[in-house]
Amino acid sequence: MSIQSGTVKTDSFEMNYFCCGSGETPFVILPGLSVQSVMGAADAVAAEYALLAQDYKIYVFDRRTDLPEEYSIRDMAADTAEAMRALGLEKVCLFGASQGGMIAMVIAIEYPELVAKLILGSTSAHVQEQQYKAVDNWIRLAREKDAVGLYLDFGKEIYPPAIFEQYRDALIAAGKTVSDKDLERFIQLASSIHGFDVSGKLDRIQCPVLAIGVFEDAVLDSDATMEIAEKLDEHKDFRLYMYIGYGHAAFDTAPDYRERILAFLKNE
Repeated sequence: MSIQSGTVKTDSFEMNYFCCGSGETPFVILPGLSVQSVMGAADAVAAEYALLAQDYKIYVFDRRTDLPEEYSIRDMAADTAEAMRALGLEKVCLFGASQGGMIAMVIAIEYPELVAKLILGSTSAHVQEQQYKAVDNWIRLAREKDAVGLYLDFGKEIYPPAIFEQYRDALIAAGKTVSDKDLERFIQLASSIHGFDVSGKLDRIQCPVLAIGVFEDAVLDSDATMEIAEKLDEHKDFRLYMYIGYGHAAFDTAPDYRERILAFLKNE
């Protein structure tokens, strides 16, 4: 599948993205927090979402290239919304995973004209104190410039044990490629989840919503997804699915994840 990379340039920032697929309907992916840019994973992401490529034009947005000193989830959402508009994207099918899900919720709340359907994967509308533990440890490792340790702890927290062991060598190798700039950027992006709370605004989401969680989510906890479900309980078109045994990154590890997304998009 052909992959096109580009950069959205506005008066105040630049944001990298890539796209693939031959469909007319835009499907936008906002990835979660990562140690290095998602742009380096374009081939892997395109392969994972090949199922959607015939019916959808798939866009994957990175965070902006130069981060301001203070950069909140809401700021990330505003910049992503502006980048989407710059590419002429509206009424998109929007999928946000983990921190990307936080950004996606803000976009659906603040810029409803941009979102036709919303999929939330392993995310939280209200990050509480006990949910900071894993992220704060990652921030500590990044500040200590222990990139290999960061990659290993990151993998240990988001993957089930068997998959973590399968990826261990690859995680170590990836850690050896991390620059100090990567670590500084990671610290700033990871720190932005502190104080995030849109739980009182979820009733402003107008579009259909699918929330996908994992009971063994070691990063944000399954309660985070269940809180979203409780807040959207009276939403006219809300669906919930909870995985067992796939870890926080079920969006990478569950073999039927894309099938569930596609069924929701097609109203099946």
